[in-house]
Amino acid sequence: APAGKMYQAGTLSGNPLAMAAGLATLSLLRTDGMFDSIVANTKKLVAGIDAVASDADIPVQTGHMGTMFGCFYLNHNGEKISSYADAKLYANTVRFGQMFHGMLEQGCYLAPSQFEAGFVSSAHTAEHIDKTLSALAHVLQTLS
Repeated sequence: APAGKMYQAGTLSGNPLAMAAGLATLSLLRTDGMFDSIVANTKKLVAGIDAVASDADIPVQTGHMGTMFGCFYLNHNGEKISSYADAKLYANTVRFGQMFHGMLEQGCYLAPSQFEAGFVSSAHTAEHIDKTLSALAHVLQTLS
């Protein structure tokens, strides 16, 4: 914090090109229905992950806020993650890794750690969500 008590850093923080792109994105998100459409696709994806995992009898815990989502693969049904300590205890990182690599083989790239968030964008259509869930169903059936 060379100029005060607060430190702020980021790869593109204050970069004029990044700022222009951010402003353009915010402008697009303000168009009628754009953000709500992305949120609806996020909800569809998360509900689909829950359903597909349940069908494969693989315990997961999903969550989402707006267009951001996450999914923990758990060791056992009934476990609940509500803190970092819980995540370290209950998250099945081996199963997540198997799912991640299986999804890559299906042509779906997800964040490489279940400790990272995923993001749905306006580029993701309902067809993309359906294809992702179909691929996940295939992969999870091979893990159960």
